[in-house]
Amino acid sequence: MSQPVTIAVDALGGDAGASVVLPGVEAALSEDASLSVLLCGPEEVVVPFCASHERCEAVVTTEEIAMGEHPAQAVRKKKDSSLVVGCRMVKEGKAQGFFSAGSTGAVLTAGTLVIGRIKGVARPALCTVLPTPTSDVVMCDVGANADCKPEYLVQFAQMASIYAEKVLGRENPRVALLNIGSEEAKGSQFAQTCHALLKEQVPNFAGNAEGNDVLAATFDVYVTDGFTGNVCLKTIEGTSKALFGAIKGAFTKSPLTMLGAMLVKGGLRELKDKVSSDRMGAAPVLGVKGACMVGHGSSNEIAIKNGIHAAAKTVRLQVSELIAQAVSSPAVSGKIDKSE
Repeated sequence: MSQPVTIAVDALGGDAGASVVLPGVEAALSEDASLSVLLCGPEEVVVPFCASHERCEAVVTTEEIAMGEHPAQAVRKKKDSSLVVGCRMVKEGKAQGFFSAGSTGAVLTAGTLVIGRIKGVARPALCTVLPTPTSDVVMCDVGANADCKPEYLVQFAQMASIYAEKVLGRENPRVALLNIGSEEAKGSQFAQTCHALLKEQVPNFAGNAEGNDVLAATFDVYVTDGFTGNVCLKTIEGTSKALFGAIKGAFTKSPLTMLGAMLVKGGLRELKDKVSSDRMGAAPVLGVKGACMVGHGSSNEIAIKNGIHAAAKTVRLQVSELIAQAVSSPAVSGKIDKSE
């Protein structure tokens, strides 16, 4: 039997809100008998649902943070929003993890300000598992920190390595710095400084990676600043969507191509499912106390379910605790300026 875990869930998160969150919660509860959910949202949404579902408790809130709001201002102003209250449940120890498909910026802000960052972590980072045709890989940071110091990337590498080892089961994962060339001296001054620090301080650092190494899964972990990581992630997601759209268009051009589509339909569906972000469900905010997970705004109920499962798995594998142990090392903490 799995370890009992309680996850706070934002009932209003995502473009479709409760219409997909509620079925996702129901599916997650059905698949995991050791899971409990604190469902945060308006009374008319959460109370009836929780009344008919075991292991689901309603946490009534009166405010909502919309996708277009300024993240920091919204988190500070709307203290009774479903997103902020969900993070507060983790802060108060009523839940071990939080999941929302709402505003990524708001989840990052609430995770840092409300749940709190782990002592010794200079900057929490948004980490994602990228599904590729060969194997899953980890990228960090993908949007939390647009401007970075080289020292931050050392911690990103350490935190992402722990996530890859525990969640993906990669023993001694190979870490690479995303750069414009594989040679050590390639890239900007920032990239070259990052390379030197990673080589010195991260035992499993394997060198530079180019953009074409990501989907080839040449390495297990790709570390970069949040600006570059977010552009890379969105490019991959956009390319995947455009490519499958183009394939669909090509196969529906004529009766002959439609016949061909029938022959390869199963294989294409299998490939599409394999590289779909719905399978991952959520990206963790690494460096905060507890599991703080953010899903795509366009999440469907399958992605919501998998995002909740990802939060529970992160708690059970003690990822936050392992990160705390890693960054408390004098060899690491002495090199990071945590005063900012």
